[in-house]
Amino acid sequence: MMRAPRFWFRPPRAPGLAARLLAPLGAAYAAATRARLARGQGWRAPVPVICLGNLTAGGAGKTPAAIHALERLAEMGVRAHVVTRGHGGTARGPHLVDLARDDAALTGDEALLLAAFAPVWVARDRAAGARAAVAAGAEALVLDDGFQNPALVKDLSILAVDAETGLGNGRPIPAGPLRERPAEGMARADAVLLIGPPEARAAAPARWPVLRARPILNAELRARPIGIDWRGRRVVAFAGIGRPEKFFDTLRALGAELVGAHAFPDHAPYAPRILRRLQAEAAQADAQLVTTEKDAVRLPPAFRGMAMPLPVALVPEDQAAFDALLRRALARPAQG
Repeated sequence: MMRAPRFWFRPPRAPGLAARLLAPLGAAYAAATRARLARGQGWRAPVPVICLGNLTAGGAGKTPAAIHALERLAEMGVRAHVVTRGHGGTARGPHLVDLARDDAALTGDEALLLAAFAPVWVARDRAAGARAAVAAGAEALVLDDGFQNPALVKDLSILAVDAETGLGNGRPIPAGPLRERPAEGMARADAVLLIGPPEARAAAPARWPVLRARPILNAELRARPIGIDWRGRRVVAFAGIGRPEKFFDTLRALGAELVGAHAFPDHAPYAPRILRRLQAEAAQADAQLVTTEKDAVRLPPAFRGMAMPLPVALVPEDQAAFDALLRRALARPAQG
């Protein structure tokens, strides 16, 4: 697995030589996405389908957004199930995630995180996963990703956007981070969920004007309380997520002293030799080893508990507006 190249996040007006050379491949990627979406509307589930997706490859915050949607739906008395591809796992599904038996190698890490909040179906064929969920009693379906997948008709599509990196250089993969042309994605979206610190959220629409094509909801990721005072605590942190720097910044904001910070590719598996090296570094520095929840579920059984996971939660600036979107989706007439 590779980290996102730096040129992906250069200014759109100065993308650099690599992006220009890769532009034909990017155009082909965008055309393939367009052709896939043009194949048809997909299956119309008899229950509302709510999609938390993004326009970029990884790191936007869609999984915390999906968890927040699940929590809000539960508050509304709606029994929601999740349908996800299970990126990084081998299960083809439909497979109902079992936290007591399954591991990230089977289901992917995000599925395990989501399963703490609602039943989760891993399915390469999302329509098949949706049918299984409905048969099991789901009153609503939440898609973690799948915005570019036409297998299901969506009643609500929210695009998670990292306020700091936004749409990068504005070019499709591999010339940039985009899964499709922004204007085409915005045409299918109901709202943009802009996630990041206030100053970044304020600047993002001017840097990427296409974001203004849909209503913007502002939000940030905050550490969930776990009863630990991080102020002055020495930590060695590691993360294999879309943007590990966000995790390190969260720890610093809590007052932790980072004596080591190690970034790995998104969804990266951890070899025992790497984990032993991290353990030794933390012991030598008399520091706590800390990682993300997403990384913690990928640790091999022999290393479970070696690092303290720091959970994060999505906090919308306007919770009422977020809830209104969900209620609007729930109110749409079901068709079977």
